[in-house]
Amino acid sequence: MSTKHHYKVRVGISVGDFNGIGPEIILKSLKDKSITDFFTPIIFGSGKLLSYQKNIFKLQMNFNYISKATEATAGKINVVNLWKDNVAVELGTPTEESTRMAKDSLEAAVEALKNGEVDILVTAPINKDEMMKYGFKHTGHTGYLEEKFGKRGLMFLVTDSLKVAVSTHHIPLAEVASSISKDKIKSQLKLLNACLKEDFCIEKPKIAVLGLNPHAGDGGTIGKEEIEIISPAIKESFDEGIMAFGPYPADSFFQPDKYKAFDAVLAMYHDQGLAPFKTIAYEDGVNYTAGLPFVRTSPDHGTAYDIAGKNMADEQSFEEAIFTGIKIFQNRKEYQELVKNKLVIKDKRYNADGIDEDLPDE
Repeated sequence: MSTKHHYKVRVGISVGDFNGIGPEIILKSLKDKSITDFFTPIIFGSGKLLSYQKNIFKLQMNFNYISKATEATAGKINVVNLWKDNVAVELGTPTEESTRMAKDSLEAAVEALKNGEVDILVTAPINKDEMMKYGFKHTGHTGYLEEKFGKRGLMFLVTDSLKVAVSTHHIPLAEVASSISKDKIKSQLKLLNACLKEDFCIEKPKIAVLGLNPHAGDGGTIGKEEIEIISPAIKESFDEGIMAFGPYPADSFFQPDKYKAFDAVLAMYHDQGLAPFKTIAYEDGVNYTAGLPFVRTSPDHGTAYDIAGKNMADEQSFEEAIFTGIKIFQNRKEYQELVKNKLVIKDKRYNADGIDEDLPDE
């Protein structure tokens, strides 16, 4: 059998804020001894911290301590030991130390991803406000990854039955209307359409677009963004071969018989898309950054300081993030193979004797 068939995806994991539930959900996701039969986990963090937390939650697991991702061993839980000193754990409270490790862990994991030392990245929750106090310039992972990879990404929350992207990310609600444009929405629909084909194997995606205003503007009486921006973007995208529909009123769209008729939804702002998604998906949701050259996923929840250290955190969303990331990575490889091996269609032309001959396209 080929080694390609047995290749285990190398999953890079950043620990997030260790005073939140990040280490707990990571460790619980890896607690089954057979987990390394499916992929090779590489955690970027502190061996002492993880050992301390596994004892809190009474988990029986061993780590393979390494100094860089290239030393990772298949069949083991690998830990790139970024911090070898003792760390002061204050569960439930963000500290300078926990914030700096979250930043160091993310930076090291992204660098490994860029260098091809891990195949996908799964990020545990960070405290964005605290991170910005210590030099982090972005209001979330998406902006940071866009900067590092030099490409625009799209926040995309996914489950098997519901996929919601947001046109604007972490910005004040007062700035949303001025932050959308026809060209931006068209670009996002194009990105979303390609993502659904390449990453989720949907041959002809149908995308619903939500309106910005209540009742999708009510014909312009509650706002004109639908008439002037959103509808033209949808029409032009449709004319260019993208099956985009709308704009739909957001207040009534997320009924099962409506949203299930589409493969994805483009919401205009963060809470318009994420509030219904998190209500419907709850534990199954995964945050995926679409449009980047590498695969990055995360659970669809935050640091949850209120339950940190109490053995109450549910690891299901983090597990979903790992296996969704692996599936997307594999789908992309298969798609790229199909495109690479695509047959070149030749024109049939006739020579002077009337005999047909295959000639390459000019």
